[in-house]
Amino acid sequence: MVQKNSLAKDMKTRHLVMIGFGGAIGVGFFVGTGETISQAGALGALIAYFVGSVIVYSVLLSLGEMGAYLPNTGSFGDYAQKFINPFTGYYVYWAYWLNCVLGNAIQFIGIGFLMQKWLPDSPLWIWILLSCALVFVANAYKVRFFAEVEFYLSAIKVGAILIFLLCGLSVIIYNLYTLGFGLDAFSRVFQNFYDSSAHTFFPNGILAVFSAIVFISYAFAGTEVIGVAIGETADPHKAMPYAVKATMWRLLVFFIGSVFIVSTFLPHSDARITESPFVAVLDIWNVPYAGSIMNVVIIVAILSSSNTGIYGSARMFYSLSQKGFLPKVFSRVNKNQIPIYSLIVSTAVSLVSLLCIWINPQEVINALIIIAGLSMMLVWMSVGVSQYNFRKWYKNILGKKLEDLPYRTPYTPYTQIIGVFGCAIPIVVSSIEGSYRVSVWYTLALVVVCYIGYYFTKRFNKNINNGISDEEFLKNTMKEIK
Repeated sequence: MVQKNSLAKDMKTRHLVMIGFGGAIGVGFFVGTGETISQAGALGALIAYFVGSVIVYSVLLSLGEMGAYLPNTGSFGDYAQKFINPFTGYYVYWAYWLNCVLGNAIQFIGIGFLMQKWLPDSPLWIWILLSCALVFVANAYKVRFFAEVEFYLSAIKVGAILIFLLCGLSVIIYNLYTLGFGLDAFSRVFQNFYDSSAHTFFPNGILAVFSAIVFISYAFAGTEVIGVAIGETADPHKAMPYAVKATMWRLLVFFIGSVFIVSTFLPHSDARITESPFVAVLDIWNVPYAGSIMNVVIIVAILSSSNTGIYGSARMFYSLSQKGFLPKVFSRVNKNQIPIYSLIVSTAVSLVSLLCIWINPQEVINALIIIAGLSMMLVWMSVGVSQYNFRKWYKNILGKKLEDLPYRTPYTPYTQIIGVFGCAIPIVVSSIEGSYRVSVWYTLALVVVCYIGYYFTKRFNKNINNGISDEEFLKNTMKEIK
């Protein structure tokens, strides 16, 4: 029997893997990669992406353990509310929702820019509205339809990136071969990894590497959406562990591999690196129609990423309504079990991207990326703390053994420590580093606004599902699974 206002359980494991994979590869990957190399240098970017990968992997491992046992649509918001404190849960709901809608705003602007390369006289707002409409339709029909669309869009991205990596490695090996594979050959082929004019590996200093991790956190944001999607997956206890492992290793290879290829062929000072680094590399390889080929790939990638972004934001808004923090209308679902009103609001707010018509678009993108990245890192920190407390709850309150969990996070407590402090350190460094300082204050202002909102909501709304008992928490989780 279907519960009133419950969501469908129509997604399969293959969908979950591609949703996690597809959510992360968008503007942050295809454009943000160049920005990271420009700031941190080639070697600094590789280090930043590796550190970022380890942090995100730690977060996913923690999320995997909780998600496999408690597969809620509210995901890390529910976990933070239960295992940290109610306010933290409230903040995580809103921070993740904001990250999704700001991320979509960035994606829609990106599509507009790309379309203007083909049709330079076309207005930006047309492409923003059209791309927004496409992802809304993909999300509004059925969750299975959304999952299938995302699966095939992500498959196109995977194929394109694999071809790029294989071509890049082939060209590098060929260049080394023609130069004789000696020490001189390696120093010439990989000369971009050392700034000979400044005699340093890090042209903008070591702090720029830490600050780049914040930028990278936006690029990786989207992988954690599997924690939300698990609530609509048919076999969550088996699907979650598999999705965590498959998603992270693929992202690790694709992100670091792509940064390595781009860095090898483009120096950090090249003007093209912050505009279209992948197109510039294809031009260096003399690939015909390089710009048009990458335009198609990037547009597909952005549609895929914004598709998962709209999905995640709608489900988080739905969860806020279920907890009593928003009017009940937003937890209503249509006949296809889609939270349609939450979807409409989340999509509409994403149209903040239309602001770029009146404001410098590049300034809008950079500001949104940093704020979204910082908010995402705070959400990731909450996952590590939640999982630490979840284990104590599981053993001491439920009286169970960790061996009985469907999936156990390895390397604890180091996993949680890496996840929490790995996010905290770049945030602190960003508050010191001048270019990101203002964005840090904006993010802290969001925390204050959330606290004020939580205080007044709790005071004037007596129906908030707050401080939920262990029995009720498990009961609600089992209800979602059924």
